[in-house]
Amino acid sequence: MKNEMKKRWISLYVENQVGVLAKISGLFSGKNYNIHSLTVGTTEDPTISRMTIGVISNDEVFEQIKKQLNRCIEVIKVIDFTTIPTHMKEVLFVRVNKLDYRGKDELFHIANVFGARITDYSKDSALVESCQTESKNNDLIGLLRDTYKDIEVVRGGNVAIESIFMSDR
Repeated sequence: MKNEMKKRWISLYVENQVGVLAKISGLFSGKNYNIHSLTVGTTEDPTISRMTIGVISNDEVFEQIKKQLNRCIEVIKVIDFTTIPTHMKEVLFVRVNKLDYRGKDELFHIANVFGARITDYSKDSALVESCQTESKNNDLIGLLRDTYKDIEVVRGGNVAIESIFMSDR
């Protein structure tokens, strides 16, 4: 199924310079490709940044994206994470407002079940922090939407690294 649209992931090592993020994101928008998720940060080498980009595309478009990224002067290395084992997490904050005592107690239980934490709270609101897979964060958001009337969601993009294979174990 070559035309199947599916989520795909690319990791880029790029020069840590002004304008590189704009150039990479501009490459996507110029070709009418939508970025589903984008994170960037410096690596152990302060002159190099690492980007993790999620897109929804078919095989043909994804191959074109990788070729165009490889042609960019500022791109040092392109890694296709789509089919290789990775460790991938997303940061999520959810502020739950208009809580009573019972609602706050329930929120602490929900956070505990999902491996999230309550990192800030007041008399009538609380802040949930979760660093989980995108899927698990989606489930948490869904439950919070169903349980509470007033929530505010802030998500960071996914970050990922290749899995370490230890076949001797």
